[in-house]
Amino acid sequence: MTINDYALWRGLHVLGVVLWIGGVAFVTTILIPALRRSGNDYALFEKLEHRFGLQAKLSTQIVLISGLAMLYLSNAWSRLADTWWLWAMIVTWGIFTLMLFVLEPWLIHGWLKRKAQLDSAATMRLLQRLHYALLALSLLTVGAGVVGAHGGAWF
Repeated sequence: MTINDYALWRGLHVLGVVLWIGGVAFVTTILIPALRRSGNDYALFEKLEHRFGLQAKLSTQIVLISGLAMLYLSNAWSRLADTWWLWAMIVTWGIFTLMLFVLEPWLIHGWLKRKAQLDSAATMRLLQRLHYALLALSLLTVGAGVVGAHGGAWF
């Protein structure tokens, strides 16, 4: 392994996380509140978030590939046994990947669409709460990963 190889993979990893979690932050703190203020338009939310979904799917896979590359290049597989913040990253990535590739397209999309036809305002409130939970998990994980990767420990 050369330092440059690892640095390039880490840079790609960080860019993937920025696109992914930055998008989640935008949807959570800007898009959903704006749509709720303008009439709880679930159909518009669906249309706009669909475009972000493509970005999220791509960026989560970039994060996977670059994360695996960094573990491989640094031969750090043993760190998985005792590094909680690596597991926080893996679990967060897993939750989003499950949502993006399985739950949302196969279950949640149709359920929310039916729910929105009955009560769009309640559906948008639910979406906002779910997005805030995912954003909180994401930001805690990013913070833990940065601190942990630079030698810090919270506990």
